[in-house]
Amino acid sequence: MCGRYVVTTPGEVLAELFELDEKPHLTPRYNVAPTQEVAIVRWRQEGGRELALVHWGLVPFWAKERAIGSRLINARAESISQKPSFRDSFKKRRCLIPADGFYEWQKADGRKQPWLVRLRGGEPFAFAGLWSSWQDRESDGTLESCTIVTTTPNELAKRIHDRMPVILPWERHATWLDPAAASDTLQALLVPYPVDEMEAFPVSTWVNSPAHEEPRCVEPLAGHL
Repeated sequence: MCGRYVVTTPGEVLAELFELDEKPHLTPRYNVAPTQEVAIVRWRQEGGRELALVHWGLVPFWAKERAIGSRLINARAESISQKPSFRDSFKKRRCLIPADGFYEWQKADGRKQPWLVRLRGGEPFAFAGLWSSWQDRESDGTLESCTIVTTTPNELAKRIHDRMPVILPWERHATWLDPAAASDTLQALLVPYPVDEMEAFPVSTWVNSPAHEEPRCVEPLAGHL
């Protein structure tokens, strides 16, 4: 799964990388957690890409209450086109979720050691994501939300966890966002990222608390990297 991640690349850099018309002001995030507001890049109906801030934890349009979102922070690539919670968004509302790395916890000696997994050198990238728009019948408000697509792990991630988020290469972003893309074309994108382009190192258990949002979260433990 993917339950925490990092995104510290400045908004003006993300605007250029993700081909956005506007340069968003984004606060560096060292410990993004579920149910928080996160940045996504999606296709606008009038054309072009836009950055939006949405709730992490997808709430399907048909849901009776928003609480379901806390259980839908990830969507398995293998069942994404069939599962009721995700199939509508897979067809119509796909997005990119900018990041610089993600955390996973490795079980060892009765404890869980957090690791930061990222591209070599710490370059920014994008998770494959889905988004949804939900109408709250009680307040008549609208909630936009998202989920991160996961797949089987590559050899690096496998040492830490049995799943990993789908990281989309830059040349595949346009296809993922394309409203006319065929299901089988999209499904072919949901594969593990090349292991030789990634790195991982253990970090402090300080990151275990979502309340901790400092650069300390991403610092390697002594003796690593």
